[in-house]
Amino acid sequence: MAKSATQTKGKPAYACSECGWTSARWIGRCGECQAWGTVAEVGAPKAARITAGPVTSPAMPIAKVSAIEAESRPTGIGELDRVLGGGVVPGAVILLAGEPGVGKSTLLLEVAAQSARGGQRTLYVSGEESAAQVRLRAGRTDALVDDLYLAAETDLGAVVGQVDAVEPSFLVIDSVQTMAHPEADGAPGGVTQVREVTGALVRLAKERHIAVVLVGHVTKDGAIAGPRMLEHLVDVVLAFDGDRHSGFRMVRATKNRFGPSDEVGCFDMVDTGIVEVTDPTGLFVSEHAEPVAGTCVTVMMEGRRPLLAEVQALVGPSAAPQPRRTTSGLESSRVAMVLAVLGNRAGLKLTDQEVYVATVGGVKIAEPVADLSVAIAVASSVMDKPIHPGLVAIGEVGLAGEVRRVGGLEKRLAEAARLGFTKAIIPADVPNRSREAKPMDIQKKYGLRTFAAPDLRSALSAAGLA
Repeated sequence: MAKSATQTKGKPAYACSECGWTSARWIGRCGECQAWGTVAEVGAPKAARITAGPVTSPAMPIAKVSAIEAESRPTGIGELDRVLGGGVVPGAVILLAGEPGVGKSTLLLEVAAQSARGGQRTLYVSGEESAAQVRLRAGRTDALVDDLYLAAETDLGAVVGQVDAVEPSFLVIDSVQTMAHPEADGAPGGVTQVREVTGALVRLAKERHIAVVLVGHVTKDGAIAGPRMLEHLVDVVLAFDGDRHSGFRMVRATKNRFGPSDEVGCFDMVDTGIVEVTDPTGLFVSEHAEPVAGTCVTVMMEGRRPLLAEVQALVGPSAAPQPRRTTSGLESSRVAMVLAVLGNRAGLKLTDQEVYVATVGGVKIAEPVADLSVAIAVASSVMDKPIHPGLVAIGEVGLAGEVRRVGGLEKRLAEAARLGFTKAIIPADVPNRSREAKPMDIQKKYGLRTFAAPDLRSALSAAGLA
């Protein structure tokens, strides 16, 4: 039987375990199905039989394992502790990813300073900036603390040497894509390098009970740069995002082995660094001296936290054959659907009108709970009639014109009542056996007058726009 070209040259062939695509050399990404880490050597010699070796510690009943070493330690920043589930666990590896310029380094420098103020020796390793540049930013953000050590290294061996010298209990690596493993192939930031560097840092954290925070880059699509295995290796994955034109920032947990993975922390970028925002609702609701037509407030959920957000609409005649539809902070497809329902189910003709719909403060609302507030804001702008300033609208609008229920209704209304709202339009579709409170129960509990609207026409009538 004839041998393949790769076999005749003495080179092993490689194949993808997902689709079977072959290559003469190993690559990190399959050229056919584009999967990472699936290309392996074909017919590679099997590993020798593993013999028993020394164990790190003897196995014992799980109930007898001490959990004291795994107790979380507060970082000193309440919003970050909320996302982490109480604080940082010794030996945990945390990956913080975000776009360039969003404030990852500024946030972690503040976290490192707070950790040092709390009596923990902290080491901040910068691979992107010099020590003098980090020192300059630390002076501006009041992060000059005696127990905070700073080093500028890009070689992983040098980082381990710094850890041996400082013996920190908290380590920050900024960033993992700039570190180079001396025994791994490829340039820093490559798939192999990122995998080996992260694996070595995870072993270092577990062996020495050091809490490690890694800064990660993201691609243009918003995904974390590097192999998917990177997210599997670490214990916690945090996404740090925000609008470039606004100082508001959010930290979301997408993976958390030590706490909830649906919490959100809110921060604000200021001249002196980054500060936590314990009550961010006021950032997304504007103050009007008098009621203004075309505005309506809704309550969205960011993780477990309810946030009030104001939707504004402006409707006017258009001379163009195709009127403009512009949105900001809302999904354009959902806004277009709401406009179609307003025209066909509520008798509000918008075919020759230009419609502009936006949120206040640059907040982005992805859930359909804003449908009802969009409809009321648009109708208010068309009629040039402001709604009651104490009104909040919560509900999803269906294509048949019905107002559908949303999750966490009682929590949303409790937040609206806390901030002084007196009237709420909510879906009438609240099942009797649901865990959600009934409208009458909510009204008695929070003193918030509720109107359960079965359809869009009823909701507009309750808002005084009939």
